[in-house]
Amino acid sequence: MSMANDLPLTKEAILDTAEQVLRRYGPEKTSVVDVARALQVSHGTIYRHFPSKAALREATTERWLEQQILDPLEQIAKQSTESAVKQLRMWFETLVQRKRKFANEDPEMFAMYTSVTLEAVDMITTHVNNLIIQVSGIIEKGMQQKKFRIGQPDQIAKALFSATTRFHHPAHAYEWSLSSIDEEFDSVWRLLLSGIE
Repeated sequence: MSMANDLPLTKEAILDTAEQVLRRYGPEKTSVVDVARALQVSHGTIYRHFPSKAALREATTERWLEQQILDPLEQIAKQSTESAVKQLRMWFETLVQRKRKFANEDPEMFAMYTSVTLEAVDMITTHVNNLIIQVSGIIEKGMQQKKFRIGQPDQIAKALFSATTRFHHPAHAYEWSLSSIDEEFDSVWRLLLSGIE
């Protein structure tokens, strides 16, 4: 987890180590000093790359969201062989499943993501907008395939994303272990799909 002092310290190396330290100590107890100690540098060195603990937390969360949520969903959004109906369902199911998985299997990073959601509004807004762009592309494809009624893809994407919030927003994580949650998602999904087909 440490690096030799003679190697150049990059933002990526700091973020890699910050993630490891956050998983060890949790987001509330982790300090910039902890990250610096793991890298065998002074905390001032970290501050040259990130001006504050909040900035480091935000950058770590942003990268985690990109790697663990945005990129896998982009792979689904780019598929050209699936019907748009199946692709849209797969996209939302993957979003829901990945959020649930991280809430259970990576609780420290999920806790940080949850707290950063409240603190870094601009970063989270950008993340959500990128997700909506992916959904909008699938909807536009569905319109071209004559599977979805003609409308404004970006507005429909926003509506679908908002309507499924309970299943993927971290504020609702306490509900995701309910035995009925999959059935409830399926009911909501059928209703939403009937509105756009």
